Amino acid sequence: MTLSLIARTIGESVTLKLNETAAILRAKGDPVIHLGGGEPKGKPPMDAILSAAALLNSGEVRYTPADGIPALKQAIIRYTEEFYGRSPAPENVLASGGAKQAIMVCLQAILNPQDEVIFPAPYWVSYPEMVKLVGAVPVPVTPEDGSFIPRIQDIEQVLSSYTRAVIINSPNNPSGAVYPESFIADVVELCERRGLYLIMDDIYHRLIFDGRTPVNCYEYAKDHTESSRLVVINGISKQYAMTGFRIGWAVANSTLIEAMTNIQGHQTSGPSALLQHAAVGAINGIQSSVNSLRMTLENNRNVLMDRLRSFNGVRVQEPGGTFYSFADFSAYEKDSVKLANFLLEKVQVVTVPGRDFGMDGHLRISYCGSIKDITEGIERMKWALDPDAPNELYIGDRKLVRDWT
Repeated sequence: MTLSLIARTIGESVTLKLNETAAILRAKGDPVIHLGGGEPKGKPPMDAILSAAALLNSGEVRYTPADGIPALKQAIIRYTEEFYGRSPAPENVLASGGAKQAIMVCLQAILNPQDEVIFPAPYWVSYPEMVKLVGAVPVPVTPEDGSFIPRIQDIEQVLSSYTRAVIINSPNNPSGAVYPESFIADVVELCERRGLYLIMDDIYHRLIFDGRTPVNCYEYAKDHTESSRLVVINGISKQYAMTGFRIGWAVANSTLIEAMTNIQGHQTSGPSALLQHAAVGAINGIQSSVNSLRMTLENNRNVLMDRLRSFNGVRVQEPGGTFYSFADFSAYEKDSVKLANFLLEKVQVVTVPGRDFGMDGHLRISYCGSIKDITEGIERMKWALDPDAPNELYIGDRKLVRDWT
């Protein structure tokens, strides 16, 4: 069988594959603990459910405009006013089937083959593959100081005549790092000065801990006209625990939004009417669920940090947001894929290899599940890796005996 060049170069989503693996093991009755997921366990807001139910009861579930229903665009405008202090016009807003689609159609609208897109490492697993899907070149940048916090010098060092865009994701998946205000200001200034698109992936911007507030990229932009190349991406999946609803959005200049709308119209048409109405309910409704989720995640983070720091060989930087940590396990095993497979096989704990995020030797460990999953999962991992741990471990009624060194 002959496949296209793109098809031969694109790998599967490791995070989605791990979700599938965990589901299969659980269906078999195995006591698997999933510490690799990116899915908050809270319930969607009741306002979202009621809004979707009202549309279902009406029976009027029809096609929608390719860029989103007016009610959702108005909700996104209100959201942008509240959290960014900007009032975009409806023609500056595109609703998509998740933030991932919003990023994808943006890349399709701005990139030509061989164009380059810069993003800091560690990075979300889909960024390189999405760039390659349009024939462009991903350019990951690893901070020289070994931290998860990029500096503007790191970005400037890889700029070339082919550079077309920069993607910034803060708080960051997988590290949970919150980039400093000074860096955001510098990257906004750099992109304006060099005429580059700046794609701000703000999907976690309300899930920030320790009393901090999200950095508003618009505060540092000098160009607020229709020639601005600043694109802000967001969605309902993370902050409202509505991952399965698949609604995201982009705010950008009207020319770009029109092009993105045309592309999306031929790809998928407009997002589901039912799910858009649910998104309207979430955005316009009572926001207590977001605050509750954030407090739960902050507490879970603290528990996870205490457990990880009990490992002699693990180095971990405390996440400032999201629901991920990115711990360095290279003292035990430098091959993160091998290590993740070992933990799954020996103690049935699912983690995500750091290699897929641009840093081998690390594991992404999620804390969006229960405290019980976090504590028991880390206990199993420590037993599997720590040579000084007891020789036996019980998982329920099942006794495990360490048969490796």
